[in-house]
Amino acid sequence: MTRTAPVELSPAAAERSGSGPQPPVRARRRRWWALPLLAALLLAVALAAVCVGAAGIAPADALAALAARVGIGTTPLGTVDDAIIVDLRLPRVLTACAVGAGLAIVGAVMQALVRNPLADPYLLGVSSGASVGAVLVLIAGLGVLLPVAAFAGALLALLATLGLAAAAGGATPTRTVLAGVVVASAAAALVSLVIFWSAAGDAFREILAWLLGSLASIDWSSATIALAGAALALPLLATGRMLDALALGDSAAGALGVDARRTRWALLIGCALVTGVLVSVSGAIGFVGLVVPHAVRLLVGASHALLLPASALGGATVLLLADTVARAAFDPRELPVGIVTALLGAPIFAALMLTGRVRT
Repeated sequence: MTRTAPVELSPAAAERSGSGPQPPVRARRRRWWALPLLAALLLAVALAAVCVGAAGIAPADALAALAARVGIGTTPLGTVDDAIIVDLRLPRVLTACAVGAGLAIVGAVMQALVRNPLADPYLLGVSSGASVGAVLVLIAGLGVLLPVAAFAGALLALLATLGLAAAAGGATPTRTVLAGVVVASAAAALVSLVIFWSAAGDAFREILAWLLGSLASIDWSSATIALAGAALALPLLATGRMLDALALGDSAAGALGVDARRTRWALLIGCALVTGVLVSVSGAIGFVGLVVPHAVRLLVGASHALLLPASALGGATVLLLADTVARAAFDPRELPVGIVTALLGAPIFAALMLTGRVRT
């Protein structure tokens, strides 16, 4: 991708991207300290998530058990507790971190690409398309193919969205958003029709758990897919300069050496691919990609070079915390994590709106 010179967002451009007025350059540079702070918070939450549950385990014992698995020392835990840590909780923790980080990165990128503060990973109908694929294979009793079907549905939804926008006169940010709303509505209607017509018994419960978002059945194979999705999101972290340029408008971006049309298409496709992989594992989890980038902007400002990695750390922490609450707070029952993220995200986003931190 074309390299660009450092770009400082003007107040007007920052407002268009939903970020608000910019702090002085010197103050923003000092905010790099936020990254180790967020990383430390994530590590603390991850350790708590490994230890908390019906079988409570001391942090020192959990760390010793994990170290023993890589050949450092011996585990102080029995066989059952050791399996709980390594085979049940650790893959779930890694999956929550990967999905949360990926969705938050995509949310921040999407908000810049379409210059809409309400953008999130599901704006282009990707989540609804993934839901169609997931529901079809669950109805057919082919749950083993769920990740593949969800990813295929997400990709088809993206192609439908971009194709509709292009046919309507060009894939501008506004047309792309409107096309995404159309595709998402059509896919949601199809999901409802399939459920109403065919779902019963165990298939209905599986579909409901997927649509609400759940990490309850995560194992190491699912965690591997989620980590692969997060790895696909890593190149997006290097797009900060381009996103800052696009926030100034397509003409200004072109003057800075950024091909706005080509860059926007490439990043939209990348965002859809990442979202498709992640939701194929976790189901539809809302609000992480919408709320986390806005909340992180309050800490680090709107420069995407800092906002993107901070969003990744914040998204991983938020989803991991929400999943730990969903798993442990109502023991022996477990809530789908999508319910917890909605219960947390809706009031937080409302507060951001009421305080003027989100501008539309």
